[in-house]
Amino acid sequence: MGGVTTRRDWLGEIRGQIVALDTAPLIYYIEEHPLYLPHLDPFFEAIDRGEIRVVTSTVTLMEVLVQPLQRGNFRVVERYRKILLDVAGLRTVPVTTTVAEEAARLRAAHRLAPPDAFQLATAITEGATAILTNDLRLPRLASLPLLILDEL
Repeated sequence: MGGVTTRRDWLGEIRGQIVALDTAPLIYYIEEHPLYLPHLDPFFEAIDRGEIRVVTSTVTLMEVLVQPLQRGNFRVVERYRKILLDVAGLRTVPVTTTVAEEAARLRAAHRLAPPDAFQLATAITEGATAILTNDLRLPRLASLPLLILDEL
């Protein structure tokens, strides 16, 4: 296959594991982005079936709510809240002292913006084996492979 990863391959590789979820893929899923939805529908279905466990930071909640709140779109606010706070298999982790210290270490080593540092720190401290993102600026850490949507 020459290094090309298909949707089927990447979902198979993460089955039974903990995967971190960055903000952009969740936005793409909720907004039904036509380019990314074919990858994200099976991902969220796998969560529902209990095939993968997902962690994300409360930073994700903060980031996804900004635009719907600005627009007064409380239906979308509730949809984000339901996914992030009520879906079995998806755990939204608060920023703890441990996460904050890991985020500081990551910021010092990689010059990350605070939200990115918190996302990666949450993934690392929660034992994620990869992070689903579309952020090419995130560092490629040996301990946390990136699942970049544009590369799937």
